[in-house]
Amino acid sequence: VQLVESGGGLVQAGGSLRLSCAASGSTFSINTMGWYRRAPGKQRELVAGITIRGGGSTNYADSVKGRFTISRDYAKNRMYLQMNSLKPEETAVYYCNAVTGALERYWGQGTQVTVSS
Repeated sequence: VQLVESGGGLVQAGGSLRLSCAASGSTFSINTMGWYRRAPGKQRELVAGITIRGGGSTNYADSVKGRFTISRDYAKNRMYLQMNSLKPEETAVYYCNAVTGALERYWGQGTQVTVSS
């Protein structure tokens, strides 16, 4: 499985960005996908996750609930993260993650999100 993120950039506080993750390879094996982020000097944290098949159940970090929305386009092998009302402390590298049924974990290269105050 290969993952490629896009959509990062510079945005002012209160602004919005939409991240995209394109999956290729053995995408049939993917069960869940998610977005993680790593801010400078901090550990990587889960932002949001989604199941790929079925109803696409989602989960979010408490800090982003109500502002971020994760979604997936199963036919296009893509996952998205709509981020609204962004805060400066959310400046980080955002990573796409996929977990297969065999519990293999894959990561994208990351995309930088910078929120200016």
